[in-house]
Amino acid sequence: MGKTIAQKIIAAHLISGDMTTGSEVALRIDQTLTQDATGTMAYLEFETMGIPRVKTEFSIAYVDHNTLQCGFENADDHRYLQTVAAKHGVHFSRPGNGICHQVHLERFGKPGKTLIGSDSHTPTAGGLGMLAFGAGGMDVAVAMGGGAYYITMPKMFKVNLTGKLNPFVTAKDVSLEILRILSVKGGVGAIIEWGGPGVKTLTVPERATITNMGAELGATTSIFPSDEITEAFLKAQGRGADFTALESDADAEYDRIIDIDLSSLQPLVACPHSPDNVATAESLTATKVDQVCIGSCTNSSLQDLLKVAAMLKGKTVAPSVSLSISPGSRQVLTMLSECGALTDILASGARLLECACGPCIGMGFSPNSAGVSLRTFNRNFHGRSGTKDGQVYLVSPETAVASALTGYITDPTTMEAYAPIQMPTTFRIDDSAVLPPAEDGSTVEVLRGPNIKEFPKAKPFADTLTATAVLKVGDNITTDHIMPAGAKILPYRSNIPHLSQFCFEVCDKEFPERAKAAGDGIIIGGSNYGQGSSREHAALVPMYLGIRCVIAKSFARIHVANLINAGILPLTLENPNDYEILSQGDKLSLSDIKAGMAAGKITVVNETTGKSAATLCNLSDRQQKILLCGGLLNYTKEGGQ
Repeated sequence: MGKTIAQKIIAAHLISGDMTTGSEVALRIDQTLTQDATGTMAYLEFETMGIPRVKTEFSIAYVDHNTLQCGFENADDHRYLQTVAAKHGVHFSRPGNGICHQVHLERFGKPGKTLIGSDSHTPTAGGLGMLAFGAGGMDVAVAMGGGAYYITMPKMFKVNLTGKLNPFVTAKDVSLEILRILSVKGGVGAIIEWGGPGVKTLTVPERATITNMGAELGATTSIFPSDEITEAFLKAQGRGADFTALESDADAEYDRIIDIDLSSLQPLVACPHSPDNVATAESLTATKVDQVCIGSCTNSSLQDLLKVAAMLKGKTVAPSVSLSISPGSRQVLTMLSECGALTDILASGARLLECACGPCIGMGFSPNSAGVSLRTFNRNFHGRSGTKDGQVYLVSPETAVASALTGYITDPTTMEAYAPIQMPTTFRIDDSAVLPPAEDGSTVEVLRGPNIKEFPKAKPFADTLTATAVLKVGDNITTDHIMPAGAKILPYRSNIPHLSQFCFEVCDKEFPERAKAAGDGIIIGGSNYGQGSSREHAALVPMYLGIRCVIAKSFARIHVANLINAGILPLTLENPNDYEILSQGDKLSLSDIKAGMAAGKITVVNETTGKSAATLCNLSDRQQKILLCGGLLNYTKEGGQ
């Protein structure tokens, strides 16, 4: 039987395990990336391992999230990241150089290589034919130290593309269409490969938009072939030597095949508050718009912004709309300036923001009270924009511009055509903002500010646990619910004690105090618990607050890995209806935990009501040892592999 693209890369990087779907495999990692909201913790974890230099082919620390410096906290974190990177063999992308995924696509991603990053949208590099995974910071730290990255061998889905996108219909609309088909849970446990003749009509930036949004499906990762289009992109970036051709075998088998005719698509919109709440732009034309934000790691490429400039040229944004533009990288911004497109953007009344994540993670440019904000981003979770009652819609850059000009959600196919965009055959190359590490790390002093606190210590598991259910939540609880983003909270990502005050703030402001008072605690969740970002703080902070176990109908992939790494036991209800017999405040008991882990099933006894629920814990031998040690760092210190 032939192999898919992902199976070929996995086979070439396999350290241990077999490639049977559902079994655990260990992969050799070629590259790692971090960003500053998660990176500080990742490097604190790396330092505890006592390894002097990273052992990957290439590792890089980006600063792109916490770039608003309203106090010393973010600046101190950036100084720490720069010095710890220099000491341990990691490149450092300075603030202002751009969003990690856009810069990595342009300058460092390589077809056929493996990449893990402490950001859930790391699969963006799949647009280049790279096998790229979002992961928690602990997993990234272990990989930097030369350790394997462990995943459950995924199913293989293929999306077969035919036809060609019509004018004003975009890769973002392809992403929203697959979300409409699969939902935010439909990709869990699968790698999504994009293929078919329609692939040849998509540029690398368009492919990257689609692989970026694969994270919203819950997919393990997404990947495109590496072909002549990939080669042309790499040559234009001065990196032709990095090209490797990759395609699936003709007789490769897939667990599911989905057909999408690109020529049949129309402009789509994800309505509040979920990326899979999809409607047509045409159906929403009565919706008045207050704010439009164009950028993020999803839609901030040169190709995207040249189209934006062409649509805005000679026009003025509606008086009722505030429009922001965030170029994805310094390369994009510089080339927009050099060709005059930036002048057309600014002349329309748009506001230019830094080459950073910015509004996407609630770092500035929040909408007005109850305001409707159209964003070319990847997530529209409740409160993520920084405005609790903000109404955030996800759209393509073309739909964003059309709506900014009219003041209402507008189908861009109703707008006048613009001149075709000619992409350059060579990009402006300037890597001066990427600092190489010191040749001799022993001479580098790592600088730490007062906001950087020690990594919290997890407790090893005993064979019994009796604890209170300190919180019960519903379906699709995201990492933004558990550990919010935003300008108020993000500066404290390296200070777990302070950060703990905001845990589950969106759901229950009393949770932190209640959890601390309980000592040991259990959380009850619905389906797809932990959906969203890779932020391990959504596991580390509950661990700090005494959470020992989460019982849910189902979990998101990255979050369940982070829970295990933090020493928190994830249990899945065998019968989802048993969710109803577990209530906040109940006293719950687990016994014979070690044997239950080995058997894959643990019974939860509700001592308050006398009822019980069977739960599944599908853990590998390694994951069981991690939990019994009290988390991945304890396990690694004790010599675990």
